[in-house]
Amino acid sequence: MDAFYASVEQLDNPELKGKPIAVGGSSKRGVVAAASYEARKFGVRSAMSSVLAKRKCPELIFVKARFDRYKEISNIIRTIFFEYTDLVEPLSLDEAYLDVTQNKKGNPSATLIAREIRHRIFEETGLTASAGISINKFIAKVASDINKPNGQKTINPEEVIQFLEDLEIRKFYGVGKVTAEKMYKLGIFTGKDLKQRTLEFLDSNFGKSGSHYYHVVRGVHTSEVKPHRIPKSVGAERTFSENLSSEIFMLQRLEHIAEELERRLKKSNIAGKTITLKIKYSDFTLQTRSKTLPYFIADKVLILEMAKELLYQEQLQNSVRLLGISLANLNTEDKKTEPKEDAVYVQLKFDF
Repeated sequence: MDAFYASVEQLDNPELKGKPIAVGGSSKRGVVAAASYEARKFGVRSAMSSVLAKRKCPELIFVKARFDRYKEISNIIRTIFFEYTDLVEPLSLDEAYLDVTQNKKGNPSATLIAREIRHRIFEETGLTASAGISINKFIAKVASDINKPNGQKTINPEEVIQFLEDLEIRKFYGVGKVTAEKMYKLGIFTGKDLKQRTLEFLDSNFGKSGSHYYHVVRGVHTSEVKPHRIPKSVGAERTFSENLSSEIFMLQRLEHIAEELERRLKKSNIAGKTITLKIKYSDFTLQTRSKTLPYFIADKVLILEMAKELLYQEQLQNSVRLLGISLANLNTEDKKTEPKEDAVYVQLKFDF
């Protein structure tokens, strides 16, 4: 979907159409959850502080998030998807992979199917969507950004290698700002540059990701579209309206986070062995502390006790603006049964 949260707000409130809006909080501690394309022209992006967003775009209008409404429309869109294929892998409320190799319409053209689905979405919701079509999930994902908004791009099998060689490295899905900078220092600016590096070179410089980069630049990505994705971790976190400098105040917040995490775990009948405490400081540096237990836990009392232990593991570097707790090494890894369809595994909470 194109700027989904912001587009929904403009759809429901016509006075916002054509104006730069940000979904999120406007306070000095606020964070942008989504930005309209009008706001993006000024450099406003999701996860940006509201203060910086306002500085970049003085005319920016802040709108409070309405996740129930976003989920309502997401369900309409997902229903459309299932009219074409049962192989639908949702990534979030506004994005999904579809495998239409064998589709319910008997249409041999994935390009035409994408066009038809986008038309259906617009007719039934009033919102625009963009699509990428290719031989695997990685290339389709990259292609989906090329003609945004309200467009689509097909990379045919015979075009894949040339497309990847010409692609700027920062546009490779999964290559973030930090990794891109590291690649630039190594003389890797395009897919062609990346392709010239050996597997050993990439492994030594990028660890486990090295093999992934080596294969995807050659058009090899074997991940299937999985209709029911079993989560690898479950977490909850909270951004605070004011920085916290005392562990006592942090323990109070961690108790609430542990309660929320327990609720999500029990909703999906999930437990985990590896607990991680996430700390974001006032200077935006991020720190994680983890511990693996010999048994599964899902109870808030045990979660809180482990979180306390991790909190006191070492001295804090600064005042804290965000705390989060997550569980990994889950008991779902060997399960054949799938989690509930409406389960939410990781959710950011902001003080709007």
